[in-house]
Amino acid sequence: MRKYFGFDEYGISYRTEFIGGMTTFLSMCYILVANPMILGEAGMDKGAVFTATALSAIIGTLVMGVLANYPLALAPSLGLNSFFTYSVVIGMGVAWETALAGVLVSGLVFMAITAFKIREKIIDAIPEELKYAIAGGIGFFIAFIGLKNAGIIVSHKATYVSLGNLQEPSTLLALFGFIITVVFIVKGWQGGIFYGMVVTTIVGMVAGIIDKPVAIIGGIPSLEPTFGVAFSHIPDVFNYDMLLVIFTFLFVSFFDASGTLIAVANQAGIMKNNKIPRVSQALMADASASVVGATFGTSTVTALIESSAGIAVGARTGFSSIVVAAFFFLALFFSPLLSVITTPVTAPALIIVGSMMASQINKIKWQQFDVALPAFITIIMMPLTFSVATGIALGFIMYPIIKLAMRKYQEIHPIMYGLMFIFMLYFYYIN
Repeated sequence: MRKYFGFDEYGISYRTEFIGGMTTFLSMCYILVANPMILGEAGMDKGAVFTATALSAIIGTLVMGVLANYPLALAPSLGLNSFFTYSVVIGMGVAWETALAGVLVSGLVFMAITAFKIREKIIDAIPEELKYAIAGGIGFFIAFIGLKNAGIIVSHKATYVSLGNLQEPSTLLALFGFIITVVFIVKGWQGGIFYGMVVTTIVGMVAGIIDKPVAIIGGIPSLEPTFGVAFSHIPDVFNYDMLLVIFTFLFVSFFDASGTLIAVANQAGIMKNNKIPRVSQALMADASASVVGATFGTSTVTALIESSAGIAVGARTGFSSIVVAAFFFLALFFSPLLSVITTPVTAPALIIVGSMMASQINKIKWQQFDVALPAFITIIMMPLTFSVATGIALGFIMYPIIKLAMRKYQEIHPIMYGLMFIFMLYFYYIN
C-alpha cells in the first residue's frame, strides 16, 4: 500500500493521510445537506438526492484516489447545482428530468474530450504564469467564500460588500475558530486545521450556537425516484435552449475542475516543469464522475477545491481520497451528525487555506506587463464574479490580445487562440 501510493516519495505516513482525508471530508460534507436542499427546490426527491450525492462522491473520489493517486475529493458542484435549479428548472421552466439528462450528456461529452486527450492538451498549453494565477486566484476565491460564510463579509447596497456584524454569535464562533486554528498551525501542530474544526464544533455546541444532533444513526433514503431517470429523457435535450445549457454545464465543469487540479498540483508540489503527472487518469476520473452522478440523480460532479484543506495538513496521495470516500460511506448511516458541521466551523479552514494557496502568485513575473495583466485579471475576477471559470475565461481572453499587441506571436500556443474565441462566444451567448 505504501509503495503503491508513494508514501516514501512524499515522506508521509498513514496518520498524515488519514487526518488529511478527514479534514477534506469535514470541509466538504456540507454538500450532503446543501445539495438535496437546492435540488429539492427543482422538484427532486431530497432523500434520493442525498443518497445520490453520497454515492457519486464515494465513487468519484475512489476512482480519483486509486486511478490517479491524487489527494482530490469529488462531489456535486455547489455552483452548478444552483444553476441547475434556479436558472434551468425554475428560470427556463425545464423539467428536472430533462435538466438531469443535460447533465448526463455534458458528462458523456466531457469523457469523450478527455479520452481523446483534448483536455490534457489544453491544460499543457496554458502558460506557466497563468497556472500560477489560477492557483493563487482560487486561493483568494475560497478565502472570500470563507469570509462570507463566517459573516465577516456581507453584501451592501452601496459598496457591494462590507464588514459584517462581528457581535453575531455565529460570526464570533468563526472568529474563535480562525484564531485557535492559527495558534495550532504556528505551534507546529500537524493537522492543526482539523483540530481547529473539532474545537470550534465543541465550543459551538456548548455555547448553544450549534444545535446538538437529534440522533446519531439515520436510515439511507431510496434512490428509486431519481436513479436512471436521465437516460429516458436524453431525446428531450436536443433543442437550442438545452444545447446552450449543456454547453454551460460542460464549460463551467471543464474549467472549474481543471483550475482545481492545477491549484492542487501546485499546492502539493506535484507539478513539475509545468506538467501535471498522471493528468490523464485524474481528468478521466473527474469526467466520469458526472456521468455516475447523473445516473444516480444529482447535478454535475467535479473535483472540489475544499480538497486543498486536506493538502494543507499534509495529504499528498490518493490514500487520503480513499479516506474521504470512507467517510462519505459512513455519512450514509450517520447523516444526523452532519448537522454539527456548520459554516462557522468550516469557514476558518477556507480562509487559512486560501492564504496558503495565494502564495503561488509570487512565482508570477509581475515586472512583465504582458503576463502580469492577464494573471491579475484571472486572479481578481474569480472572487469578484464568484466563479473560477469566469476568472479563467477573462484572463485567457486577455493573454493572446496583449501578446498580439506586442507582436510576440511565437509565445502564443495555437490552442490559446481557440480558447480566446470560445470564451468570447460563451460570454456573448450566456449574457
